Amino acid sequence: MKQTIYQEALTLQEETVAHRRYLHENAEVGLSLPKTFAYIQKVLEREGIAVSPCGEGLVAEVGKGDRMILLRADADALPMREESGEVFASKGEAAHTCGHDFHAAMLLSAAKILKKWEESLNKRVKLVFQPAEEPLLGCRNMIDHGLLAEKPAFAFALHVGAGRESVGKVLYNAGGVMMLSCDRFRISLYGKGGHAAYPHFARDPLAAAVKLYAALESLLVKEKAPDRSAVLSIGRFVAGEADNVIPESAILEGSLRTDDKDLQEKLLARIEELAKGYADLYGLRVEFELFAHVPPLVCDKELTERIVQTLAKEGLTFLPDIKASASEDFALIASEVPSCYLYLTAGFADARGDFSAHNPKVVFDEAVLSVGTAAYALACFLS
Repeated sequence: MKQTIYQEALTLQEETVAHRRYLHENAEVGLSLPKTFAYIQKVLEREGIAVSPCGEGLVAEVGKGDRMILLRADADALPMREESGEVFASKGEAAHTCGHDFHAAMLLSAAKILKKWEESLNKRVKLVFQPAEEPLLGCRNMIDHGLLAEKPAFAFALHVGAGRESVGKVLYNAGGVMMLSCDRFRISLYGKGGHAAYPHFARDPLAAAVKLYAALESLLVKEKAPDRSAVLSIGRFVAGEADNVIPESAILEGSLRTDDKDLQEKLLARIEELAKGYADLYGLRVEFELFAHVPPLVCDKELTERIVQTLAKEGLTFLPDIKASASEDFALIASEVPSCYLYLTAGFADARGDFSAHNPKVVFDEAVLSVGTAAYALACFLS
């Protein structure tokens, strides 16, 4: 039977493309994805698969038995206008420039295959459609609403990649750190505004923020061991509205990523210490807010090798031991249960591959849809 799964995925290609294009054209961001999830629910119920909410996401189940496994697809887009030129491009202020429309479409078609083979599964398969992966909030939201109340035997997820690598390669890491942790934070410094001509009457948060920014830029040099990976980036710095006014506040927003959970906690504490230190030095009040807290993604070695061996029979090329500096909130699941996460190349060898994910001009090769559909389904037939 396993040998027929990929062929079934190929026969569903046109249907999977239709799913992908609807989701792409109706891209939505964040935790609330009403059009996206209404479509997903309609498709699943049409196949006789019951759907229920889990936090802001959706879950469905196929099969019977005491043993349960989890398949996860994220479904949110990015807050940007699309410039791909595709006839089905999103017309709004959101765009699927990271490929999550592919993930959701593949899992929908895999669900159809699994429903057909339901009597042969000998297990239950929980299908998870997650919002808000981009801000790294959706997985936590679903976990907080009981996603892992019953622990699955294992979990599986995947991601497509654009660029110059055409369809046919599978990137994985069996046991090492595959993706970095991520902490998204905001530092707000509050002082006393005033006239630029009389700075001695004010408490200048902008001056402190500039010093703090410089200190954060050099933090990793002294705090990180040479053999560890870490990235600290400040992406937003807001202060002031006029050249002759000392502002009341200054805000820095950024992200910290590491390949080591202990280093993650250490650096996060140091960032907060520096923020408080410069606030005290300049006589300011400070607020430190953490929006997302995701560990490094580490896949289960045995599970990953078994899934790779299963997919190897389909003639794909495998690239082991990859490590990306990006982050993925599936790591929250992987830190609780044995998990496997794969990258599937979906780019083009020609000029169409000039743009990478998160670029408004990026395009993905839909030929990868059958590969991902088969991967989701085949993972469910591991003994």
